[in-house]
Amino acid sequence: MLMETFGSALLGLALSATAARVLASRLPDPRVVLVSGVLGALFGAYLTHFALGPGHNTLTATFIGAVLVSAVVLSLLLRPAAGPRRPSHRTPFSLPSRG
Repeated sequence: MLMETFGSALLGLALSATAARVLASRLPDPRVVLVSGVLGALFGAYLTHFALGPGHNTLTATFIGAVLVSAVVLSLLLRPAAGPRRPSHRTPFSLPSRG
């Protein structure tokens, strides 16, 4: 159990550090990203360990679950890319006209 905890935390830290470097412009403060990645991985390990049940202590499956949940948590932190946006030609709450 201790190996699962430390391994999952390290995988979450590695995933969140990579995301913080690659997607720095689309993510909030790096400290928030690192903490969210680690906590997501720990929750993913717990969830996977609980879902597998007793007698199925597979370290690989626990690590895969930890990485997947950590990636989902990190994807929730992403902001839309800043780029040229088209202004809307319709006014808000208007109905489309056919003419």
